[in-house]
Amino acid sequence: MQEASDGRSFLEKWIYLNKGDVLTRFPPEPNGYLHIGHAKSITINFGLAQKYGGGCNLRFDDTNPDTEETEYVESIQEDVCWVCQGLDMDKCRDGGKPWVGTPVYASDYFQKMYDFAIDLIKHGKAYVDSQTPEEVQKNRGGGPNNLPGVDSPFRDRSVAENLRLFEEMQAGKHAEGSLLLRAKIDMNHPNMNMRDPPMYRIRFSHHHRTGDRWKVYPIYDFAHGNEDAIEGVTHSICTLEFENHRALYDWFLDNTSIVPSRPYQKEFARLEVQGAFTSKRKLLRLVRDGYVTGWDDPRLLTVRGIRRRGVRPQGVKRMCDAVGVSDRNSVTPWDLVEECWREDMEPISKRRLAVLDPLAVEIMDYDKQELIEGVTDLPDQSAADASCTRALSFSKHVFIDRSDYQENPPEGYFRLGKIGSEVKLRYSYVIKLEEVEKDAAGKVVKLKCSHDPSTRDIMPERKPKVIHWVNAGDCLDAEVRLINPLFLPIPDPLPEGKDWVEYMNPEAWVQCSAKVEKSLGQCVLEDRFQFERCGYFAPDYDCFGTPPKLTFNRVVPLKESADKKKLEGRGTASRKDAQAAAAAEKERLQKLPPEEFFKQERGAEFSAYDETGLPTHDKDGNALPKSAVKKLAKEKS
Repeated sequence: MQEASDGRSFLEKWIYLNKGDVLTRFPPEPNGYLHIGHAKSITINFGLAQKYGGGCNLRFDDTNPDTEETEYVESIQEDVCWVCQGLDMDKCRDGGKPWVGTPVYASDYFQKMYDFAIDLIKHGKAYVDSQTPEEVQKNRGGGPNNLPGVDSPFRDRSVAENLRLFEEMQAGKHAEGSLLLRAKIDMNHPNMNMRDPPMYRIRFSHHHRTGDRWKVYPIYDFAHGNEDAIEGVTHSICTLEFENHRALYDWFLDNTSIVPSRPYQKEFARLEVQGAFTSKRKLLRLVRDGYVTGWDDPRLLTVRGIRRRGVRPQGVKRMCDAVGVSDRNSVTPWDLVEECWREDMEPISKRRLAVLDPLAVEIMDYDKQELIEGVTDLPDQSAADASCTRALSFSKHVFIDRSDYQENPPEGYFRLGKIGSEVKLRYSYVIKLEEVEKDAAGKVVKLKCSHDPSTRDIMPERKPKVIHWVNAGDCLDAEVRLINPLFLPIPDPLPEGKDWVEYMNPEAWVQCSAKVEKSLGQCVLEDRFQFERCGYFAPDYDCFGTPPKLTFNRVVPLKESADKKKLEGRGTASRKDAQAAAAAEKERLQKLPPEEFFKQERGAEFSAYDETGLPTHDKDGNALPKSAVKKLAKEKS
């Protein structure tokens, strides 16, 4: 966080120096759903107002009737309330709304802003331009060569003519795009925003609140500062893209004789998260073209998406605090976002057992049913407190995760593999592998084991690795979704002919047909769980749908996820195990004769080799291109 010398952020110091009665505002456009970047703006505007004993308005900047819908208005209100729960506001705790009074709208002020425009025309500071949109753009100048602007031939129309034309624009007497009301400032101003900027354009569109009353609508740059002034906003906090617009907002306030108050603006860097899309246009395409299931798809970083994923508002606040407030743009690493959510999950998540890729185990010398009492729900709770514990059932038949068995384990692998290998079932017994059952296709379908009854409550001196399990006798079927980044790295610029949606991550949503312990059948939407050795999870809305379907979304993986370990061929072994296994594998490969390397390790991919053992043809008999052969030769060496 960028801080002042006294430890306050630059925004806090600015508010303190310009304090008085603090009134901020959160001004979304109702043309889409909120995303994680909006969440940061919410925590800043509502949080600073809360800290300094003021208030914050929720204002909908509905100045573009072509893109705005009531659906978005309703969703934004709900999302703001949810994010503000993380600020521990009294109003939210009491079930109230965090904003001052009722939500307000730019459309509430259409008449006042129209009057402001009339005032500017009467003082010779605005005029109606009859140039085409193309001519207006061309004559603004600028560009790579910083061309000077060219005055419109209609810039010196009389006040009377400008008033008449503007009134005719509102009366619907002129076609869309034929006339534009512009401020008369300076066509050679170094700030392009000051080169006679547009104020009003003609739109024959139905507005979601005002219907067909208005035929002219204010441009956002004209509406922005005026709305703040009308509401009496004291501290107008914007993102950095509005920094160069501040001079224009001030010009409108300074030159409108009937403006009621003077807000002050300060800018901060918006939240940009590594690998995430926050562009409304791109989000809308993903939703409308069916690339995701909706605005609440848990792979999206919309507020709806992260909420469904299982992130808590307290986790959002923790993330915003960690990112801090700065006036310099930067990209927040995804690892930081995950770590903040993980830190929020850790102390409140109930520990539960869930097997994501089940493999059946039969304990041949165990013939009873047993309840394992006193299993703690949370790590900081005492097992002596019965209200903080649960009982697990145990029987002859259990499921373990398939990643905890390898048929041909490398040296140094410490899970089940060779006959006679041992593991300890969490909270239960040490079991030893005695036999492996396969189906007709050669797939392992069951492990047969024996158990050591003396290891129920104590660990033997040999200290086998501990793995998780569920009782096959009463476990529940569940769909467990592993939520990963939605996109792979996207080149910038995109290669010719490529579309950014082609870089969607095929592993962004991994659906597991899991087996989970019986107690999870009683979960509620607010519950959060740590599935031991798997990550932090939350019940999905589908759990409470019609018909209900037991479903969990992974909020965030553990510090080092099981998925990453699997990808690296390490099962769910510890880091020490992984290092030992990697060293053993390297030693094994070094012992292979070079001419046998590809034949033994990747024989299914190729059908012919040269005298050195280098592949020359793929599995279908097609000759490999020279570039592929060159790459394989490098790999072999």
